Amino acid sequence: MARFTRIQVALKMAESGMIPVFFHSDVEVCKKVIEACYNGGIRLFEFTNRGEYAHVIFEQINKYAAAEFPDMIMGTGSVIDAPTAVLYAQLGSNFIVSPILNEDMADVLNRRKILWSPGCGSATEISRAESLGAEIVKIFPGSQVGGPKFIAAVKGPMPWTQIMPTGGVEPTEANLTEWFKAGAVCCGMGSQLIKSDLVKAKNFKQIEQDVHDAVVLVQKLRLLYPVRI
Repeated sequence: MARFTRIQVALKMAESGMIPVFFHSDVEVCKKVIEACYNGGIRLFEFTNRGEYAHVIFEQINKYAAAEFPDMIMGTGSVIDAPTAVLYAQLGSNFIVSPILNEDMADVLNRRKILWSPGCGSATEISRAESLGAEIVKIFPGSQVGGPKFIAAVKGPMPWTQIMPTGGVEPTEANLTEWFKAGAVCCGMGSQLIKSDLVKAKNFKQIEQDVHDAVVLVQKLRLLYPVRI
């Protein structure tokens, strides 16, 4: 069962402003990356359902995080159907992120009060997701869908909409300023934040420093471009 309610997760997303997105087939590497992210100031972590036996890996790292970093909110990304969503819910995932809008996922996750962030690419999809109970919708791939201008355009007629871009988000002041100025509630960052060469070299200290720098930058931009949820 999820340790955090969907309300708690949504508030933490708005407060934190960023979520690392990561997958690795080695459980020990995942643990080290989670530790580096936590020490760098992260309190939300998205493990992507992409490799073989990903759910087995998630079960182990979620238990690890709960024991070692109890205020770290662990969630799952790249989930595209209801059965897989239920599987991760049973393993204690606190939020589920999807690259698509699959309405069957809303039914099973709302019943368990687990935050569900579906991937949308149009105002119509976003509106439909919200009618199904999505507090925060994901736009993916963020840059290809339309980038920051897309978010600003959507929030014109739909100012209540909370959008999380993933794909094309970089941990630089110039890039993040565009997203937050446009109205993004939170940004998902993968290999741009947790660099694959650093993971391969097991340079977890540098990953921690990179994450820390990004967290400080996001906090700075949050003061300039606050959000309400």
